Amino acid sequence: MNESARYAKIVEWSDEDQCYVGSAPGLIFGGCHGSDEKALFEELCDIVEEAFALYHKDSRPLPPPTAGRDFANKMQNVA
Repeated sequence: MNESARYAKIVEWSDEDQCYVGSAPGLIFGGCHGSDEKALFEELCDIVEEAFALYHKDSRPLPPPTAGRDFANKMQNVA
């Protein structure tokens, strides 16, 4: 399994920004944005890989994984 598979990556539409916004909660602050959902997800995956490289370069421990927490179903209960 790829190390990045342990971290949730979210791409969602922002009415406020009128574009897609990508984030990886708990791993990176900020994220990326763009008009093409699929291209944005690829960019987000690249950013996550770059974040891993920085964590490893600085010999810092990775944050706790966020995948497998069933975010999608939990968010349905909020609405």
